[in-house]
Amino acid sequence: MTEEPSVHETPEDHAQGHPEGWFDKPANVNKIIWALCTVCAASVLADFFYHKHGHYGFQEWIGFDAWYGFVSCVLLVLAAKQLRKVVMRDEDYYD
Repeated sequence: MTEEPSVHETPEDHAQGHPEGWFDKPANVNKIIWALCTVCAASVLADFFYHKHGHYGFQEWIGFDAWYGFVSCVLLVLAAKQLRKVVMRDEDYYD
């Protein structure tokens, strides 16, 4: 029977011969960040090649969808941080 890798690995685990994950290498993380930046830039550049039919005038601005999505995600994270203060229970709540 094979042993399942631990979810909570420590640096000592790597010294004992456990395989290193793909996301453990900084070069791979940089590849993902660059890929996301490239996809985001391509989606904004695509706005130059077709005509949008927005309901309101500002919906036809170049890059509006990208900025709207980015601002919405930031606001969602900020709202979740505030909601956490209201919903969070004490550490020993279930004890």
